[in-house]
Amino acid sequence: MGGDERLRKHRDAGKLDARARVATLLDPGSFHELGTLVGGEEAPADAVVTGSGRIDGRPIMVAAEDFTVKAGTISAASNSKRYRVAELAVADRVPLVMLLEGAGFRADGRGHGARTPTDLIAQARCSGRIPLVTAVLGASAGHGALVAPISDFSVMSRHASIFTAGPPVVKESMGEEITKEALGGPGVALASGLIHNVGDDDAAAIELVRAYLSYFPSSAWSYPYRASGGDDGPRTVTEITSLVPLNGRRIYDMRRVVDVVFDTNSSFEVQPEFGRSVICALVRLGGQPVAVVANQPQVLAGSISAEAAEKAAHFIAVADSFHLPLVFLSDNPGVLPGSASERAGILRKGARMYAAQTLATVPKFEVTLRKAYGFGSMVMAMIPFDGQSGVFAFPAATMGAMGASAMSQARGSDADEAEMLRTQEVEASYRSAQSFGFDELIDPREIRNVLLHSLERALHRRQAVAEPVARIGIAP
Repeated sequence: MGGDERLRKHRDAGKLDARARVATLLDPGSFHELGTLVGGEEAPADAVVTGSGRIDGRPIMVAAEDFTVKAGTISAASNSKRYRVAELAVADRVPLVMLLEGAGFRADGRGHGARTPTDLIAQARCSGRIPLVTAVLGASAGHGALVAPISDFSVMSRHASIFTAGPPVVKESMGEEITKEALGGPGVALASGLIHNVGDDDAAAIELVRAYLSYFPSSAWSYPYRASGGDDGPRTVTEITSLVPLNGRRIYDMRRVVDVVFDTNSSFEVQPEFGRSVICALVRLGGQPVAVVANQPQVLAGSISAEAAEKAAHFIAVADSFHLPLVFLSDNPGVLPGSASERAGILRKGARMYAAQTLATVPKFEVTLRKAYGFGSMVMAMIPFDGQSGVFAFPAATMGAMGASAMSQARGSDADEAEMLRTQEVEASYRSAQSFGFDELIDPREIRNVLLHSLERALHRRQAVAEPVARIGIAP
């Protein structure tokens, strides 16, 4: 690497060096390096350690930028190394993990601008074919940082930062003096939606990568692996009646519902700090990996904000690409109204979420716990004939274009009409069930068993070899 002095300085900052990061990511003794002689003595491994190894026994490709060598910058030769690991990942149908800490293209004037392929082309070809995961473990700038926004999942450590250009370039070009943390630290990268999750240090961030990949198959040419053992069988969820209040105006924590409905200790939430009115979580149901999209009544009463819709759209597309069934848990008053929401693009981003879920090819299940109104019901897959494998509701769930109170205001209703609208709202789930709007109204305590039974039936469709999803449609 960059020599004893630079390595000591790197470690004194509380960071792992590039090879220690690779060792932490992979199963012990499984790493086989490629391109060791690239860069020669002047730039050992040319500032990026590349090769293959295993996570939980399954092969992956990995590239780790080495900041101790020329600040982890990218030369023409190291660009070829980065291209090669992405190329092999797609060809061999294994995940690719990028560990970032580098200053972008090397400012030596050699090799750039020539007609050579960029590594970003190969990385983009991973999309929808093999899981692509990025961990930002230091300052990542310029070209090297571009893999993060095209990744299926991106994490960072709390001391890391990511940006288009670093503070010196920003000062020179914009006249703005700013620190790395203020420019692209976790407070910025999480709030913008660029980075999904954060770990306290390098080891914690890398553990997030390992945990995330455990829910996914090696590629879109295979199905997710079922976990064996643990609490994965049928059971009645008696706690649900105390967790979900009957009063639709009372808040509760949907995370607790997810925890008790699905396999014990199986929940991995993606982007918990972004678009918080919707929860996106990887879980297991009967040992099978499943992707959950759930409204969070604790935030904006579960209304779907522009940020929440953007998060959910990406999450749904990734789950569909790698054959993870989708479960929607609905409890929302609709998409978020108001001028701020309109300026944030709620209609376009809500349409993007709707397009993602209606184009999804995997088994889809929807349960309305208390309410789902207007477009909020459509983006949550409640409307019939949307390709669901199961649509259910709790008794007394309410639905429609809008709530009775809002409908009364919109229509200028008198007292009698307002009371009639309230009565219709209360009886909505029964009227819908009578016309087969739901597959069934269910006892809330049976939600796990109903979903488990429906999932087992729906997975019987896996009678052919898995293939990448061919999408017809353009996400708004």
